Amino acid sequence: MDAPLFRDPIHDGAADPVLVWNEAAREWWMVYTNRRASAEGPGFAWVHGTDLGVASSSDGGRTWLYRGTLPGLDFEWGRNTFWAPEIIRHEGVYHMYVSYIRGVPRDWPGHKREILHYTSPDLLQWTFESKLELSSDRVIDACVHRLSDGRFRMWYKDEANGSFTYAADSGNLYDWRVIGPVITERAHEGPNVFHFKGCYWMIVDEWRGQGVYRSDDLDRWERNGLILDRPGTRPDDGKTGLHADVVVQGDDAYIFYFTHPERNEEEGQIGRHPTYATRRSSIQVARLDVVDGRLVCDRDQAFELSLAPG
Repeated sequence: MDAPLFRDPIHDGAADPVLVWNEAAREWWMVYTNRRASAEGPGFAWVHGTDLGVASSSDGGRTWLYRGTLPGLDFEWGRNTFWAPEIIRHEGVYHMYVSYIRGVPRDWPGHKREILHYTSPDLLQWTFESKLELSSDRVIDACVHRLSDGRFRMWYKDEANGSFTYAADSGNLYDWRVIGPVITERAHEGPNVFHFKGCYWMIVDEWRGQGVYRSDDLDRWERNGLILDRPGTRPDDGKTGLHADVVVQGDDAYIFYFTHPERNEEEGQIGRHPTYATRRSSIQVARLDVVDGRLVCDRDQAFELSLAPG
């Protein structure tokens, strides 16, 4: 695969990707946080005021075409902030759970972070359904997976409670009941849950690589290691892998993540980063495997990506 997989051609700040099959268009879509790496402004304004970017692929994910930003998400006036979408399709309807911040704050603290629910028949016409009532008003980074009994579970980051992963359950994707903390070892974000080679896996972004957890039932999780913590050798892949999504197809699994190629890791994930070079980001993809019961990822391994219709 060519690297990087994708760079946003407008603001060059693609981050937090989610992959979804567009049934009507018969192509894969990548929807992502469209950080404004090229924007001037005070403090952290560049990570706010963001739309959701869209890139499409009609060749199984090998090449991506920037298409624009998702329309129709505004439910109140103003320039607002959308982060880290999760999109699933159930019974012909796309459900999106997206992190939302009112306006364009210049600082990290001092403002609500909420998760909004939208529905769509085609990934373009979106209906605002609700703001979710979860464990606090500082919640971001939703991930949804179906349980064995047909219900759904959402995992998300609660910044008001240690920046740990919390969970909520739903029988209909509209009404959610908080069940409490799930992963509390150390602060993290961006939980992503998937089933691969007979087990459930959760990865979380620890800002030093992706922490890995394993489960047989989606209730009890055991630590399973760390991936994307060591630099790769491909272009723009020499830093830790951040906030990721995983697509599983049979015996193959692919992890889509982003990097800050020119950032000094010692500056930290939320440093001021006053220059375009330290703000810009690239989307990468690598293969996952399970070896001796551990999830592994060799980000330098050569492979050909060929996603089948979803």
